[in-house]
Amino acid sequence: MKIALAVTAPSLDAQVEMRLGRAQYFLIIDPETMAFEAIENPNMSAGGGAGIQTARMLAERQVSSVLAGNCGPNAFRVFNAAGIEVIPGVSGDVRTVVEQYKQGRLRSSQTPNVESHFGMNQGPGTGPGAGGGTRPGPGQGSGGGKGGGMGGGGGFSSGGGGRGSGGGMGGGRGSGGGMGG
Repeated sequence: MKIALAVTAPSLDAQVEMRLGRAQYFLIIDPETMAFEAIENPNMSAGGGAGIQTARMLAERQVSSVLAGNCGPNAFRVFNAAGIEVIPGVSGDVRTVVEQYKQGRLRSSQTPNVESHFGMNQGPGTGPGAGGGTRPGPGQGSGGGKGGGMGGGGGFSSGGGGRGSGGGMGGGRGSGGGMGG
């Protein structure tokens, strides 16, 4: 019996990938011996049909089960037609997931768990979220802050004792206070 796991690296220490069709790698594993074959996913950057092509590739390798974070409807149909069990909603490192599989703690699904094209345009968010604020006080003060995407940051300025902070996600927030003399 062989099972396939969508993974982030070609290793038993890798994490299970959330995307099936666009996973970086697959491990074809014998769960009893933990012997495995690592396969780089040739469909990872496909313009479309990555799930279907990946499902066909795994079916040709005669796996009995496929484990991943998510499985869309197109790949699910291919697996279903080939008689391959689909176990979505899986996360964690490969060794732990295989142990859970062997213990019967993972459940197969009769339906896909995400919509078609779920894995497209999934990537890390980047870009700064900048914020700046000024507030006149009895004297003169200004502050500015800067945050990075999906994060936050804070900055302190020296002129007039002003203070500012910023948050990411494409928009910034700032506040300032001044105390002059």
